[in-house]
Amino acid sequence: MSAAELRPHIDAALVRRLVDAQFPQWRALVIRPVEHDGWDNRTFRLGDELSVRLPSAAGYREQVAKEQEWLPRLAPLLPLPIPQPVAQGEPTEEYPLPWSVYRWLPGTPVVLRGDVSRDAALAEAIGGFLVALRSAPADGAPGPGTHNFFRGAPPDVYGEEALAAFPVLGADAAARARAVWAEATASRWQGPPVWFHGDVAPGNLLVDASGALSAVIDFGTSGVGDPACDLVPAWTMFEGAARDAFVATVGVDDETWARARGWALWKAAITVRDRPADAEARATLARILR
Repeated sequence: MSAAELRPHIDAALVRRLVDAQFPQWRALVIRPVEHDGWDNRTFRLGDELSVRLPSAAGYREQVAKEQEWLPRLAPLLPLPIPQPVAQGEPTEEYPLPWSVYRWLPGTPVVLRGDVSRDAALAEAIGGFLVALRSAPADGAPGPGTHNFFRGAPPDVYGEEALAAFPVLGADAAARARAVWAEATASRWQGPPVWFHGDVAPGNLLVDASGALSAVIDFGTSGVGDPACDLVPAWTMFEGAARDAFVATVGVDDETWARARGWALWKAAITVRDRPADAEARATLARILR
């Protein structure tokens, strides 16, 4: 692949050309960037009721067809709105990846709300959504793979990367990390595959004006398998009573929690390795190793 195919340049002008060429019925709608954008995909408003979502690199292209197929099936089964596909755009010479048009979901990403670490109501609402998602029928749904970077597999799918990152944490922290990792990789999910979101992060959770959870977005890393990867908010988002509320609501066994802590540890460790000054990753790491 060329460099442009690996990570094409995406801006509002490109989106305008794609929409006008493939969906001329929307030529009159204004295109504008969103306030908070993601890394895997770039999102733009299309008028007031729609949004355009484009993979930022070739590695995310498989997620488009998955979301187009499965989100409409999941939506009626969940207690909160999720993205609703309206149309799928085709690759072009200028932008060589598939892309999507969705209904616009109102709300503010939690990442823009500031500190929510003590918000027990939010923690309980997230937990309740994940329980409902786990209950959705999983027959024929996609398991761990390249489309979701192997979420739903055991955490030791990233074992080599995790163990290589631990030494940069310092001798004492590295020793604790190895013990946590050993516990995380000592078990396997024993139940049938269940649905998971795969990236329960503040940027993918929307709240209304009162601060209540109003929607869950970005199902690019979703699939079916071990739900442990969805439990990382216990270390990445919440403290104290809020953490207790999340743990009580999701209701899984100790071994699943151990694997969940492994997922959180892997991500925090490689983030600190790559960005030593990342305060959020260091705070997560401290919670994990306490």
